[in-house]
Amino acid sequence: MINIEHICKLKDDCDDHVLSHTIQLAVEIAREGREGRKIGTLFVVSDEKETLKRSKNLILDPLYGHQEEKKKICDPDVRETVKELAQLDGAFIVSGNGVVVSAARYINATAESIELPLGLGSRHVAAASITRDTRAVAVVVSQSSIVRVFNEGSLVAEIIPEIWLFGNESFKITEPRQELKVADVRIVSVKK
Repeated sequence: MINIEHICKLKDDCDDHVLSHTIQLAVEIAREGREGRKIGTLFVVSDEKETLKRSKNLILDPLYGHQEEKKKICDPDVRETVKELAQLDGAFIVSGNGVVVSAARYINATAESIELPLGLGSRHVAAASITRDTRAVAVVVSQSSIVRVFNEGSLVAEIIPEIWLFGNESFKITEPRQELKVADVRIVSVKK
């Protein structure tokens, strides 16, 4: 399980609820895709001023000029907007207090001193690089539908959406229950 509180505790302006909402949105994007196809995207959370200095717009920013209170990542309307904008190339910059500051940003990244597993692409290098060089946390949605979290230049978590959603499912069993894991399958039953 990702220890979101631990990651945010180490940062000045990282709210664990903001990171949690961002990860949940990333899981939704990975699971649902858009218009029948898988998409990938990148969220950089916290330390937005430094992140903006180390990035540039790829296109005219579709979020520019909108009021901050209308760009909160926890707002259902904003979440749907982000899902649509995720089809564009580039990263989302999310402030420590949950405002989606910018979209379609190119992260000036270098792979120098970044060690990632083989098979991870430029989006992952950008996530590792920006978290190495700033106090931000990055959440990557891979086109293979896996969500990865980066902190301090390293991959710290991988989420397979179906397992994540199942793990966060509220079960209908109201009596005391027991959980058993058999061959990576989680079984919940009434405790006898």
